[in-house]
Amino acid sequence: MRQVLSALVVSSLALAVPAAEPARRVWSVDGVSREALVYAPAATNGAAAPVVFVFHGHGGNMRHMARAFPLHALWPEALVVYMQGLPTPGRLTDPEGKKSGWQTVPGGQGDRDLRFVDVVMDDLRSGAAIDGKQVFAAGHSNGGAFVYLLWALRPQVFCAFAPCAAATSQNARLTPKPVLHVAGQKDALVKFAWQQRMIDEVRSINRCGGEGQPWGTNATLYASAARAPVVALIHPGGHELPPEAAPAVARFFRERGGQPAGVPEPGLRRVMP
Repeated sequence: MRQVLSALVVSSLALAVPAAEPARRVWSVDGVSREALVYAPAATNGAAAPVVFVFHGHGGNMRHMARAFPLHALWPEALVVYMQGLPTPGRLTDPEGKKSGWQTVPGGQGDRDLRFVDVVMDDLRSGAAIDGKQVFAAGHSNGGAFVYLLWALRPQVFCAFAPCAAATSQNARLTPKPVLHVAGQKDALVKFAWQQRMIDEVRSINRCGGEGQPWGTNATLYASAARAPVVALIHPGGHELPPEAAPAVARFFRERGGQPAGVPEPGLRRVMP
């Protein structure tokens, strides 16, 4: 009996071991130093790893996003890249561009952020065993708007998206792709009405008809005739991300890759822009 109990304790401790911490990496993009925190799976058993790009909100940073929105802990089989933005004028705040952010339109900031993603993706292809058919993007606020831009301009690279507390003006460029959108009903920055219209437009683009079905906490799944389902996670809060957002994004991406969706819902801190 003592041996059985010891084995159970060891097993429990093994399950409690946290994922390795993401490591800082630096790239030169058109002569500018760009950085990200990269989590690489410890062991893939010979399988190519899915890739997830994560983008912080305006004024945020890669380290805070990795702590408060830890997709690497929720999906340890994936290679997760927490990207760092550069000082960028904001459309709703920080017009002088003193805080870090992302371009939101084609040609914005000289397309430096699109180039950043391209360079990192090329580097990953050349140096890691990644699954090029399972590349995902998630982002919050201004980072979520950049995710929508990636959907519009890099649909051949990414297979699914998770923009949160965001909207875009690039609707006409979007083609059917699986998407999970997180929105707060009391969002005073990116108005909930704007986001609701965005969700409705995405459902139309993805040919989602009929009533949705419950899909976890505060979330509704809309089936798609284009094989591009939409999940609307609408929470009662504001511009912050609710604790259920990161587990829902990890589950949604895993399901798109055909992997088991058993993602726990830990008590995550809320992420502010």
